[in-house]
Amino acid sequence: MMAELRVALRTHGAIFIRGLPVFDTESFGRVRDVLIPQQTPYREKATPRSDYGNSVYSSTDLPASQAIRMHNENSYTLDFPGTLLFGCLAAPAEGGATPVADVRQVLRGIPPRLLDRMREHGWLLTRNYSEYISLDWRTSFATEDPSAVEEYCARNLISWEWKEGDRLVTRQVRPGIIEHPETGEQVWFNHLAFWNSLSLDSDIREALVEEFGRDGLPFNTAFGDGLPLTSDELDAVNSAYEAATVRKSWQPGDVMLVDNILAAHGRDPFRGDRKIVVAMGDPVSLDHCKPSPLPAPASPFTPNV
Repeated sequence: MMAELRVALRTHGAIFIRGLPVFDTESFGRVRDVLIPQQTPYREKATPRSDYGNSVYSSTDLPASQAIRMHNENSYTLDFPGTLLFGCLAAPAEGGATPVADVRQVLRGIPPRLLDRMREHGWLLTRNYSEYISLDWRTSFATEDPSAVEEYCARNLISWEWKEGDRLVTRQVRPGIIEHPETGEQVWFNHLAFWNSLSLDSDIREALVEEFGRDGLPFNTAFGDGLPLTSDELDAVNSAYEAATVRKSWQPGDVMLVDNILAAHGRDPFRGDRKIVVAMGDPVSLDHCKPSPLPAPASPFTPNV
């Protein structure tokens, strides 16, 4: 049975299973232990989550009105989960699906000139850690020790800079197209569109820039050579995601197994109570995915805001 599930997962990228005896985090953990027994820690935390213990988390604690764009979990780390398991403990009254997109299909939908830039330069992530926006560095790196942060960054090819007011800025270049280590298929694997400043609502972006400055946004992305995306390029990437996206409404007891390399995921806005939990496992090293370019720390760049 497990062999058949794995074949189906490699074929489709995600499997939705309805009607399992999943009532709480404990029963979800038992299902997780069967489907993905090798767990993966949550590194370089980027969004608020509730930790329910036993490596079970809320899918996200961001506001219900906020859509979460398509992305592959931890695409910016050197080691990332190969498999995700989502489970529904409470379904919302409206919306709240966890859409998935086959990133093999997404890759085929990206304009060739953007593919060439990504293959040559990769993508650049800049993060500003603050207790006022996004997550502070203590939460993201799970430490109170600045030297431990610096050691982690040096080991993981991330440049860092400490700013006044106990603020941290990090920058890293990562490949945006990789190969699945088992199937050998190339995929679009990154947070380029999700965390680009142009993806923010214009009013929110203007307010953040006014408060924190153009280089103070919690997240921003560009191509690895520092050149920003244009709005047309961002639209092209998002259109490729949309064409590949499927969604199914949650019911209590549903679980969804996702190959994190073959499929991106997101979240639709919702109304009502929603409790979707997630677990991560089957760790994969970027070294095994034929990355090009190779990951590297990065210098500052001028964001397109």
